[in-house]
Amino acid sequence: MSMLARRPAPTRPYDAVASASAAVVIRTYSTSFGWACRLLAEPEREHVRNVYALVRVADEIVDEPDATWSAPARAVVLDGLEEETYRAVEGGRSANLVVHAFARTARRYGIGRDLIAPFFASMRADLSVSRHDDASLARYVHGSAEVVGLMCLRIFVGGDDDAYARLAPGAGRLGAAFQKVNFLRDLAEDHDALGRTYFPGLDPATFGDAHRDVLLDAIDEDLAAAERALVQLPPSSRRAVRAAHALFTELSRRLRATPAAEIRTRRVRVPDAVKARLVLRSVLSGGRR
Repeated sequence: MSMLARRPAPTRPYDAVASASAAVVIRTYSTSFGWACRLLAEPEREHVRNVYALVRVADEIVDEPDATWSAPARAVVLDGLEEETYRAVEGGRSANLVVHAFARTARRYGIGRDLIAPFFASMRADLSVSRHDDASLARYVHGSAEVVGLMCLRIFVGGDDDAYARLAPGAGRLGAAFQKVNFLRDLAEDHDALGRTYFPGLDPATFGDAHRDVLLDAIDEDLAAAERALVQLPPSSRRAVRAAHALFTELSRRLRATPAAEIRTRRVRVPDAVKARLVLRSVLSGGRR
């Protein structure tokens, strides 16, 4: 077991309310993730929600479309959230319900600053960086997506260091694939509403099918590498990760079938009926291919 992992404390009413608050955040902000999360067994389901709720709160601080909320003011709030997270992970308590839920999970499964700090660094970058080069994009994807996958992996393997080390590369590539798919399908909103372009050298005004395919080839390589790892996950989490993988694989397929000019103007989605079919297939397969 990880030296950071600790035995779970008995659930108190405040802990239960904190986790319930995290579940509300997930239901409000993430439909695809909510579908996959329901396939997790307990207690993994609760603790993965606790992780993603903090991620969503931080993301909303930097992405909330309020022109009167300046970047410096957002940075103050984000810095306060990060500091409160560290205090809660160390001390086990927070008056912020989402932070409290995350800290309880972090303490149980050994999620430390090595994963938390890069996440907040990437969120902070969104307040000041509008275009990335290869190096800054790699740092951003690591902090905004790969470490979130690694936090979830900590939960899935119950703090087992050997299993974590074996599966971490695949978990990181799955997080990277998810993030890059989102970059591509949110191309218009990121550029027009938020003033950001994540992929180096991409000009949304001249974005073409050839560039789209280069980006999707790299994403599909990440998805393939992640698939080889996810079959080694414990049964309690394998179906849910398989469902999430299937949903983003379908998104990648739909993006490849969509003209680049159209990606520039609308967000490509997977219809709910197709999501339901993919999730059902993951359930029936038990998470296998």
